[in-house]
Amino acid sequence: MRWRMDFEFRTIHQDEAEEAAVIESICFPPHEACSYEHMLPRIAAAPDLFWVAVDKGTGQIAGFINGLATNENAFRDEFFTDAGLHDPDGSTILILGLDVLPQYRMRGLARELVRSYAEKETGKRKRLVLTCLENLVGMYKKFGFSDAGESTSVWGGERWHEMVLLLPESPDAERERGLLQQKLDSASGDHHGG
Repeated sequence: MRWRMDFEFRTIHQDEAEEAAVIESICFPPHEACSYEHMLPRIAAAPDLFWVAVDKGTGQIAGFINGLATNENAFRDEFFTDAGLHDPDGSTILILGLDVLPQYRMRGLARELVRSYAEKETGKRKRLVLTCLENLVGMYKKFGFSDAGESTSVWGGERWHEMVLLLPESPDAERERGLLQQKLDSASGDHHGG
C-alpha cells in the first residue's frame, strides 16, 4: 500500500512535542489549539495514544492523531488540558486532535491515521470518541464514526458534535452499538424544525 511506502506510522517521540505543537497551531485556531505546555504532558502520559505519520522523504511529521484513555462516558473539556485524567486501562479513547499539515491534505492521510489508529487499538479498547464542528460531521461519518449528537464540550467556545467509532473486536461491541443507536434515535427525535 502506498501509505506504508510514503509514510512511517508510529508513536510520537518525546522530543517531537514542539513539532507537534507547531503543527497543532497550524491546523487549529488559537482558541482550540493545544499549546506546547499541554502537549508535553499529554505525550508523557500517553505516548502510545499519540500516533504520527512521518513523511519518509523529508522526515517531517505530516500529521497525527492523539488522545487519552478513560472509562468516563462524557467528553469533558478538562481532558484537553489535564493529561492526569488519562487512565491507561480505560476502555474509551477520547481523541483530542486529528491534525494534517495543509500540504498533505486531500490525499486521504487523515482517514489513514484514523484507520491505523483504530486498528492499533482494536482488542484493547471499546471505542474512539471525538468532537467536531458541524461542517466535519460528514467527513467523520465517512471514516466510520456515528454522530451521537451535540457534545457537552464547549472547548474553545464552540458547539461540538460528539462522534463515536465502536471498535469491531471489543467484547461489548454489540451491546454498545445498541446503546449508541438508542442515543442516536432519541437525539434525532429531539430535533425540531424552526
